[in-house]
Amino acid sequence: MEEPATRQFEMSLSDGASDDDLPLTLPTEGSQSGSIRKGCDPFAQTQRSKLQHRRARINQQINKEMRMRAGAENLFRATSNNKVKETVALELSFVNSNLQLLKEELEELNSNMEVYQTDSEAVNVPMIPLGLKETKEVDFTVSIQDFICEHYGEDSSLYDKEIKELMELRQAMRTPSRNQAGLELLMEYYNQMYYLDQRFFPLHRNLGVHFHWYDSLTGVPSCQRTLAFEKGSVLFNIGALYTQIGARQDRSATAGIDKAIDAFQRAAGAFNYLKENFSNAPSLDMSNPSLCMLVRLMVAQVQECVFERVTLTTQDTHFTSQLRLAQEAARVSDVYLLVQQTMTQPLMKDYVPFSWASMVQVKSEHFRALSHYYAAVALCDHTLSAEDEEGDEEAEKAFLQFYINVPAGPPLSQILRDPEKRRKLGKAHLRRAVIRHEEAMRVHSLCKILRKMDILQDVLSLTHKRSLDKYSELDREDDFDETAEAPEIQSQTHQKPDITPPNFSTVQVTDIFQRLGPLSVFCARARWGPIRVICLQRGEGGLGLTLRGDSPVLVAGVVPGGCAAEAGLREGDYIVAVDGQDCKWAKHGEVVHMLKSCSDRGVELSVVTLHSHDIQVERRAIMLSHSSDKENTRQRLLSGAKGQSSASLLNWNRKKKRDGSGVTKRLGSTFSLSFGSIRDNEAMY
Repeated sequence: MEEPATRQFEMSLSDGASDDDLPLTLPTEGSQSGSIRKGCDPFAQTQRSKLQHRRARINQQINKEMRMRAGAENLFRATSNNKVKETVALELSFVNSNLQLLKEELEELNSNMEVYQTDSEAVNVPMIPLGLKETKEVDFTVSIQDFICEHYGEDSSLYDKEIKELMELRQAMRTPSRNQAGLELLMEYYNQMYYLDQRFFPLHRNLGVHFHWYDSLTGVPSCQRTLAFEKGSVLFNIGALYTQIGARQDRSATAGIDKAIDAFQRAAGAFNYLKENFSNAPSLDMSNPSLCMLVRLMVAQVQECVFERVTLTTQDTHFTSQLRLAQEAARVSDVYLLVQQTMTQPLMKDYVPFSWASMVQVKSEHFRALSHYYAAVALCDHTLSAEDEEGDEEAEKAFLQFYINVPAGPPLSQILRDPEKRRKLGKAHLRRAVIRHEEAMRVHSLCKILRKMDILQDVLSLTHKRSLDKYSELDREDDFDETAEAPEIQSQTHQKPDITPPNFSTVQVTDIFQRLGPLSVFCARARWGPIRVICLQRGEGGLGLTLRGDSPVLVAGVVPGGCAAEAGLREGDYIVAVDGQDCKWAKHGEVVHMLKSCSDRGVELSVVTLHSHDIQVERRAIMLSHSSDKENTRQRLLSGAKGQSSASLLNWNRKKKRDGSGVTKRLGSTFSLSFGSIRDNEAMY
C-alpha cells in the first residue's frame, strides 16, 4: 500500500453551517428502506462553514507538502551525488518549515472556540469544542458491482439504485448539521456500515475501497482499506459533534446547562467507546492517549456545568450553601488539573493545541480561586443564631469535613464561634483566591488566541475584582498580624459525571442491499455454488421434498427416488426463486402456497447450495444495534480464524474482549440453521 502522504487530495466540503442549521431533507414517516437525510448546504457562508473550508484548504496544502517531503527523502536516500544531496537537504528544510507553518495555522483554526460558543450575552467561561474529521469522497460503484457479480452471481446493474443511495448517505454524512438531526445522520451511516461489512467485506480479501480521513487537530492524512477505520472515524465525529452541541448551549439557565451536561457526557461516551473497542489507530486523534485526554476533558466540562447549575440554584447565602459551592469549585479545579497532566504527557505535549492546554490551566486556577472565595464568604458572612441550634450543629459538622487536613492552631469548632478568628481565616482564603486569580490571568495573557476571547477576559477580570473588593472589606489598618496560610479545601460534588455510551439503536435503519437476500445466507462470509434451476413435476407421491424455515426456505430432505431427487434437488439447498419469482425473503407458508399452485406442467425452482461459512453464524442472530454489544463482535466471532490483523498502524483493527455480551436486537428470520437441528415448521410435500 502506498503511503497516505502520496495520495491525491480532494477538497473536503464544510462540515456544517450555522447554529440553527437543519438538514436539507428530513426523514418522512413510512419510508421503507434507505435514507433520505441530507447534510447541510456545503456552500452556506456561515462562520462555521468558512472555518471548515479553511481547514480543508490547509489539509490540502499539508498533503501536498508531505508528498513533496516523501519524494525528497526518497531521492536523498537513493542518490550518491553530494551536490544533489545538498540541494535535496536544502529543499527538505524548506518543506519542513512550510509544514510547521501550516500546522501552526491549522492549530489556530482548531483553537477557534468562539465560533462554536453560544450567542447568549451571559458571561460564562467558554467551553472547548472539537472540530470534525475531514474525509474525501468514496466511490463504491465499481468495487460493489464487481463483488455482486463475482460473489453473489447477480446482475450488478440491478443494484445501481442501492449503490447510489449508499454514496449519497456517505456524502451527506460529511456535512452533518450541528443538532440532533446531524447526530442521527452520522448514526444512521454508522449502523448502515454494519450491513456493508456483512455484505461486501469478506475475511480473506478486502473490497479495494480506500477510506481517506484527516487528523482532526493536525490535518495529517491517513488512508485505510478496512471498514473499521471508517467506522471509528464516524464514531469520532459523533463525539466531536456532541462537543459542539454542548458548547453552543445557553448556560445562563438550568435548561441549557442540563443540555450541555448531556451533550458532554455523550461525547465522553463516544470517545470512551472508541478507546475501548478499537486499537492501533493510524491517526493520533484516535490513539489511546488522545482519546483518554478527550474523555477527561469532556468529564471536566461536565463538572464545570454542574458547578454552574449549583451556582444558579443556590439563592441563599447560608453557611453550608457557600461551603458546598467552594467544594464544587474545588472539584472542577481538580478534574481540570488531571486534564492538564494528561495533556503534558510526552505523546500529547506536542500534539494538543497550545490554546487548549492554556485554557485548561486557566480553568484549573480560576476554579481553585473561586473555591477559596466562596470559603471566605462562608466564614465572613456567617453568624451564629441562639434560636437555630440545629442549623449551627449542621454548619459545624460541614465545616469539620471541609478541609483536606486539619489546620494547625485553634480547633475548627472554636474558629467557627469566634468572629475574629473567622475573619482572619476568611482573609487567608481571599489571599489565596487573589493569588490564583492573578495566576489565571497571567497564563491567559501568554496565549495569543485566548487574549482574543473577550468573554474569557471579562470573566477573569470580574471574579478577580470581586475577590479584591472582598479582601479590602476585611483588611484593617491596625491588622499587623501576618496573614496565615489557608488550608486546602476538600473537593466534593453532589453529581458525579456519567460517561454515556452511544445508543445506536435509537436510529433504526434498513439494509440498503436487502434485495440480495437474508444475511444468514447471503453474506460476504458465505460460500455457495451457482444458482441451479430445477424443474419439478408433481407425481403420485407429491413433489418428494421436505421444507423447513423462512427467508430463505431450506430443503431439509428429499425422498429417494422421488420427483425432487430425480430432478437433481439435494438436501441443504435453499430455494431463492419459484417460477422466476424471487423468494429469498419469503415465509415458509408463501413458498408452500406457490408450490401447491403449480400447474400440470410443473414448477421451476431456482436453488443454491451453501458450501461453507467463513464464520460460525449458526444459531447466532444478526445484530443491528451495538448499544449493548461491543464493536468487536466480528473480531470475537473470528477468534479462531487465521491471518489476524497485526498491530501495525496500517492494519487498524478492533480490540478483542475477554467476555462477550448478549444479543441486543434480532432481525426477523435471520438464523442459519444446520440441517440436523431444530425442526420447527417442517412438513413433507
